[in-house]
Parts: sequence; structure tokens; C-alpha cells
Amino acid sequence: MIRVAAVGDIHLGPDSAGRLRPAFDTLGGCADLLVLAGDLTRHGTPEEGRVVAHEVAGLPVPVVAVLGNHDYQSDQQEAVTRELRTAGVCVLEGEGVVLDLDGTRVGVAGTKGFGGGFAGRSASEFGEPEMKAFIRYTRARADSLGDALRSLSSSGSTLRIALTHYAPVPDTLAGEPPEIYPFLGSYLLAEAMDEAGADLAVHGHAHLGTEHGRTAGGIPVRNVAMPVIGQAFAVYHLGSAP
Repeated sequence: MIRVAAVGDIHLGPDSAGRLRPAFDTLGGCADLLVLAGDLTRHGTPEEGRVVAHEVAGLPVPVVAVLGNHDYQSDQQEAVTRELRTAGVCVLEGEGVVLDLDGTRVGVAGTKGFGGGFAGRSASEFGEPEMKAFIRYTRARADSLGDALRSLSSSGSTLRIALTHYAPVPDTLAGEPPEIYPFLGSYLLAEAMDEAGADLAVHGHAHLGTEHGRTAGGIPVRNVAMPVIGQAFAVYHLGSAP
């Protein structure tokens, strides 16, 4: 059994340095891995990225992350990524990583994802160039996630986690205004997960949403935005029902 600690939307800034570290220091006793589901900073500056890096540096478990929309706000997402990687965080965007956790090969495939909506109520690649570009970007993120999950399968991973910031299903958005669902996620992410296969999907972004959901193919989905889980992290068990 693998214990996956997860949280997103921590939105750290200079005045929140050290806020989460006491909780993160307990991870060695309750988790084998920490995944961060984006919106790690408030405005996506390198200084804020450094705060996050200090918060997770030297933890007793591996840390894998994706960025969120807040982490792109200042157009310095690459600098934020560098800060995190300096602290040993594996930051994914359309990639996968395989971790050996006490003899179990666990793969994590990650992408920020993007919006567009859900089956029956979604945008399409039709009309103005701007609309086509919007959905093509979402599709590209979803395709990269599917490719990363398939690469994990070929690498012999026993368990696979799909990590995104945007939501793959509407289930975990319950509580958010329906009018903004298209800006909170896309069904294309779930399609990629179902086609490639995963044991658990983790996302953030929807602060007023619901923790538990499931893709059409049966993959458990968890919204781990901190306002939703109400704590520094939630722990899910793989190898049993998550």
C-alpha cells in the first residue's frame, strides 16, 4: 500500500513562509510521497517560488508538482520551476516520473491542464482563431498527459497517478457556480486518463468544489485544493480503494 499525500492551491507568499512546514515535517510518518496540484504561489514570482521551495526542501518523502494558473501570472513560470527544482521538487509538464517507494514502482504523470468545459457543455475548435487556440492548448495538455501515462505503463510502473491543476471531471466542481465550470477544467483530461489508464487522479483549482469524483472509466478523482480539504494535505492509499 502506497500513501499519497496531496494538496494544491496553497498560494504562498513572503508573509506565509514557514506556515506549512510543521505539517510537512510529519509526512515521514504518514505518507510515502507528496504531490502538489498547482497554484503554489500567489502571483507566480520567483520570490514566491523560493518560499514554496523552502517549505518543501529536505522533506522525508519525494515531492512531485505541477504548476497552476497563479504560477503563470507573472510570466515567470520557468523561474518558479527553477526555484522548486533547486529544492529537489520534480516539476512536471507533459512528463512523467517513476519513483521506487519501498520496492513499489509508482509513476506520476503531470500537466497543468486547462479549461474548456465538460461533455455536452464544452467549447470546440470552431470559429475564431482565438477560440481554436484556446481548445487546441487544452487538447495539447491532455494529449501530453496521456502520452506521459502511457510511458509510465511501458516503464513498468505498478501504480500510476495523474496530477493536474485543472479538473478532469465536473463531479469535483460541485459547489462552484456552474457558469464558471468551463474555466475550471476539461473533459479532455479525463478522456486522456481513461484511455491511458491511471489508479488515481489528483487536481486543485476549484476552491469551492468537492473532494471526491470519478472519471467515466472509473478512475478515482480527488480535488485537493486546500480550501476543499481544509488541512495542510490529505492522504490517499493506493493498493486499496483510494
